Amino acid sequence: MILIIDLSYRARSLSHDEFVCPVAHIVHRAGREWRETHFSAMTSDDLKDAEGIILCGTAIKDNLFATKVQEFSWLQTIPVPVLGICAGMQLLCRVFGGTIRPGCEIGMTTVRVDTPDPLLCKSPAFPAYELHSFTCDPPRGWVTIAVSDECIQAIRHPEKPLYGVMFHPEVRNDWVVEQFLSLCTGVNGTCPRSAGERKKSE
Repeated sequence: MILIIDLSYRARSLSHDEFVCPVAHIVHRAGREWRETHFSAMTSDDLKDAEGIILCGTAIKDNLFATKVQEFSWLQTIPVPVLGICAGMQLLCRVFGGTIRPGCEIGMTTVRVDTPDPLLCKSPAFPAYELHSFTCDPPRGWVTIAVSDECIQAIRHPEKPLYGVMFHPEVRNDWVVEQFLSLCTGVNGTCPRSAGERKKSE
C-alpha cells in the first residue's frame, strides 16, 4: 500500500483537489493500492502498512506544516521509501536538519540532473512545473540530484530511499512518481529514453 499524505492546512481543503488527487490518480493508474490521509489524522496503522509514502505539495502560501515538524519525527526511522513533493521536500529538509528559505518559482523551468539516480532516470534535463515560494538548503550529507537556475530541485538521503523534489511531477512528468513506485518494490521501472517517449508520460 502506498500512503499519500496531505500536508495542507486542513483536511479536504481546495489544495486537496489540486495537489493530492493528481498524485492518487497516478498511483491508481499504476495499479498500486493506496490510502490517503491528512497529516493530522495519521495513525500508526497507516505507517505500519505502507510500502512507500508520498508527501504531497500545498498551496503556495500554505506553510502550516513547517510549524509542526515535530509531528513528522517518524520520518527519521521509517524503513520504506519516501517521496516529498515541494512542501514534502521542505518538510524532509526540516526534519533532518536542513533549512527553508524564500525562493519563488511559478511556471515551467528546466531541471538539470547533476547526479544520476533511478528516480530521475538519468535524464540530463527536462521541463518541469514549479509552484513554490520557499526553497531548501538540504540537510548535511544529503545528495543533490538536480537543480534549476533558481534552486535545488531534487535531493536524496545518502543511505535511505528518501527523496525530495521541488517541482510538481503530478502536473507534468508523472513518470517521476511512477519511478518512485518502482523503487517501493525494489525494481527500477522503465524510464522514458527519448523526447518522444517522455512526451507521452508528461
